[in-house]
Amino acid sequence: MDTGKESAVPPREPADAAVEDAAVAASDTADRAAPGRPDDPDAPREGLVADRYGRGRAHRRRDRWLIVGAAAAFAVVLVAWVVWAGLDGSKPLVEATDLSHRVLNDERAVEVTWRLSVPSGNETACIVEAFNEDFTVVGWKVVEIPASDRPLRTFTERVRIAQPANTGLISHCWLT
Repeated sequence: MDTGKESAVPPREPADAAVEDAAVAASDTADRAAPGRPDDPDAPREGLVADRYGRGRAHRRRDRWLIVGAAAAFAVVLVAWVVWAGLDGSKPLVEATDLSHRVLNDERAVEVTWRLSVPSGNETACIVEAFNEDFTVVGWKVVEIPASDRPLRTFTERVRIAQPANTGLISHCWLT
């Protein structure tokens, strides 16, 4: 079919064709001889795919080192925590329990009775508080308790108040 237009590609000269054919043949030979190419029959296909997607031998080694490093870091943190918690030592337990209270509004005071449990031979201090109906502190007092041979003792303390009170409690106790 002749459209009347001439071909845009000029005809090849024989010398140019020979050079071009030699270059194509050399490149085909170089491509086929390159190890690891998909068309190379001697290439290990599994290694090529594994390397391409990050699953090769070098990546496995790196992953192993990362896991070992993370495990070592976890072990160091765990050992440090155990040492820290173990060396903290156990301090004697101090426990105060409210038993009763008596409001003495005529005398502007509250009388609080509580039971103190503390290991024998330890001096203790406790805070006794008085509250009004809004749970606002209207009086408080620090009571120092001398050491004793008895671990369980009962105390009654009177706290002066600034306003009428509804209740009295032991806030907390500690060793001195």
